[in-house]
Amino acid sequence: MTTSTPTTPAGLTTAELQRYARHITLPEVGLEGQLRLRAARVLLIGVGGLGSPAALYLAAAGVGTLGLVDDDRVSLSNLQRQVLHGTGAVGRSKLASARGRLADVNPGVRVELHDVRLTAANAMSILADYDVIVDGSDNFPTRYLVNDACALLGKPDVYGSIHRFEGQVSVFHAERGPCYRCLYRDPPPPELVPSCEEGGVLGVLPGIVGALQAAEAIKIVLGAGEPLVGRLLLLDALSMKFRELSIGKDPDCPLCGEHPTVTHLIDYDAFCGSAVPEPPEPEAIPAAAPITPTLQQEHAPMELTIAELQDELAQGRALMIVDVREGWEWDLCHIPGSVHIAMGALAEHMEQLQAAAAVVTVCHRGGRSLQAARYLKAGGIADVRSLRGGVDAYADQVDQGMARY
Repeated sequence: MTTSTPTTPAGLTTAELQRYARHITLPEVGLEGQLRLRAARVLLIGVGGLGSPAALYLAAAGVGTLGLVDDDRVSLSNLQRQVLHGTGAVGRSKLASARGRLADVNPGVRVELHDVRLTAANAMSILADYDVIVDGSDNFPTRYLVNDACALLGKPDVYGSIHRFEGQVSVFHAERGPCYRCLYRDPPPPELVPSCEEGGVLGVLPGIVGALQAAEAIKIVLGAGEPLVGRLLLLDALSMKFRELSIGKDPDCPLCGEHPTVTHLIDYDAFCGSAVPEPPEPEAIPAAAPITPTLQQEHAPMELTIAELQDELAQGRALMIVDVREGWEWDLCHIPGSVHIAMGALAEHMEQLQAAAAVVTVCHRGGRSLQAARYLKAGGIADVRSLRGGVDAYADQVDQGMARY
């Protein structure tokens, strides 16, 4: 950390002594602990819901160097929970927004930006330069990637996750306890994991979980207290209850067990089944009666791109574009000429849909519409496809004036 004034005999500047006075008063921190924080290098994976509070509190605490990894831009729908960013940052890089806000919180903190998507190709080189890794990612491929890289590098992984009203926090450190694979050996099927856009999330929840992650990172740097190594903290915000589960190190863990088979980073999209997403079985959507797909239906293409949709419409092909999102999403934006039939109402409109020459299902970004397409195909609709990328891709490629969320 660079300072504009000489240090005192305590090793901190007068301004730092004032700024961190409440820390220094704590016997568990003191001058030595504050100097440790100043020398520490902490990396945040993602500066969204979890990364926002974590970054703010780590900067305020005086962590000397904060690394930020993110390649996304701020959208209006982020602001309900991503408190690091403001309305004026919409459309800007999240990293640029974060750098400006953190400089205001604590100008003495060095902020290092990594404007990339974390992958198996770059993770080891990025993580190697930091002491503690705080994982604020929102998807399974990145969680397994961060866990594996941390274990291979011998670094602590401060884990957090959120969904709707529930949160989880732990510290995975393979040298001292279990890793993420000891808890979750295999990822769940992608179709069973709704995103925040599909499942929703209470805006304050990532604030609670992200602050807990910051607390764990600070404790690790200080060498104080009992980090959540070997413990999983569960939060239910609706009942406002915390539970703690003990996690043992799995001797058969493929990464940190007695006979490891994961000795280098792998293709995590393929491992988590997200490289080529497959929709779930028709039963995922309630049907009025059992439906048996034919072989011809099973082998029909399931997706089309925005360009392909535009071409077919230009050629005058009769397409019934069915938007399967919720009503409030439809009211916010929709493709001209589409009709709204929410996912839960598809069974009620099956006869109407079967009468269409060809059906294209649409949702926000393509996940739900794939499920709907599979369900309709199983219901006897031979020509049904899902629009890849959904209305979000349509807004990006066709109608830039369309509202996005």
